[in-house]
Amino acid sequence: MPLVCLGLSHHSAPVDVRERHAFPASKMGESLVALRDYEMVREAVMVSTCGRLEIYAELEDYETGVEQLKTFLKNFRHGDVQHDMSSYMYTLLGSQATDHLFRVVTGLDSMLIGEAEILGQVKDAYIQAQKARSLGKTLHALFREALNAGKESRTNTGIGGDSISIATAAIDLAKQRLGTLAGKTVLVVGAGKMGATAAKRLRIEGCSELLVANRSQAKAREIVEQLGVGTAVELPGLVEALKRADIVVTSTGASHFVLTPGNVAEAMLARPDRPLFIIDIAVPRDADPDVARVPNVHVADIDKLKDMIDTTLEKRRESIPLVEEIIAEHAERFARWYQSRVAIPVVSSLVQKAESIREGEIERLFARCTDLTERERMLITGASLTIISKLLHSVVTKLRDRATSNHAEAMTLAMQLDELFDLRVRSEELTASRRTPIAQATALESELSE
Repeated sequence: MPLVCLGLSHHSAPVDVRERHAFPASKMGESLVALRDYEMVREAVMVSTCGRLEIYAELEDYETGVEQLKTFLKNFRHGDVQHDMSSYMYTLLGSQATDHLFRVVTGLDSMLIGEAEILGQVKDAYIQAQKARSLGKTLHALFREALNAGKESRTNTGIGGDSISIATAAIDLAKQRLGTLAGKTVLVVGAGKMGATAAKRLRIEGCSELLVANRSQAKAREIVEQLGVGTAVELPGLVEALKRADIVVTSTGASHFVLTPGNVAEAMLARPDRPLFIIDIAVPRDADPDVARVPNVHVADIDKLKDMIDTTLEKRRESIPLVEEIIAEHAERFARWYQSRVAIPVVSSLVQKAESIREGEIERLFARCTDLTERERMLITGASLTIISKLLHSVVTKLRDRATSNHAEAMTLAMQLDELFDLRVRSEELTASRRTPIAQATALESELSE
């Protein structure tokens, strides 16, 4: 049962491709429930951000399972997915997939190295999978280990230093283009995390007027009240707000274009000589690309931030070796747990059989010795538990250790224990354990590379 990661990101696909595959947060639960119904998909978690869409899954079979993941994307998104997959998507297998997740959650794979948002986004993906019941023991263990690595990296290294985010990078781009924000009117469209971060930074930069527009005016008003400055605007009043703005920073998460050639052109009729600079950090994009054709309007999408971001992250890059050490430690811990799973069916059956024998003999003893006091019964029960624990300890420990160091020998020992103790572990359990997911994936990696 191999582990895989199927996805696309800012490394492999431009924003117009990524937006076709973006899953709105409101649809994530529904999509995971649909994905769970595919026969080859045992477990699955989806990570969808402005920079990536990735499905992490444990599959019954590699080739058939990956095809089912692609079919799921094609059916669920109703887009030209097959073309996108062949051109932009990547499939990571086994240790490649697990190592990649650790790099994602620590921010090493982000467009903005060490970005603060990614840890929370991966945690949200993990919670969504729990709610949709698409998460099993394997991905639960993997994501918990990855999240711990992310927290440790942010706490113990400088990877998250110098408060930089996609939203603040957008403000820096505006400053780079206009020189200063003093005396400028800025419209923030969207009152989510990105919008709130942008609004806070704009207040610090001293823009003369701040407008916050959102589908829910109450959410926009909440940001304005927290900042103590600005005006909340309803989206039906967007054109009027555009007439006043010098700069627009937009990040709504809407599934359709919020800024269109129509509403932008209408606004520009009232201010034809004043340029308008739009920075679109949403995926899917909020601004129709044709908006850039409107005279005196300039548009920058999230991919335009890459070059500027690269020049501001030297200090964070110095922390990469430390973060990689943390990743190696947590990845090894997960791998040990993963390899040891071969021992689980036999260990569980052995312990259950020993406990059943112990419990039956104690009950018979107490039935014959009716004059025992409660304290004497407790002492006898405690002694019987200790005997079982000490007797099985070395067997269980050695089997688990062998599973992490020599899978073939561990499998042989497990089958011998099953026969000697007449455990009658189901043959399919032992067959499934004959090769752990990572071992199976490693073999597949070798086959694929040949």
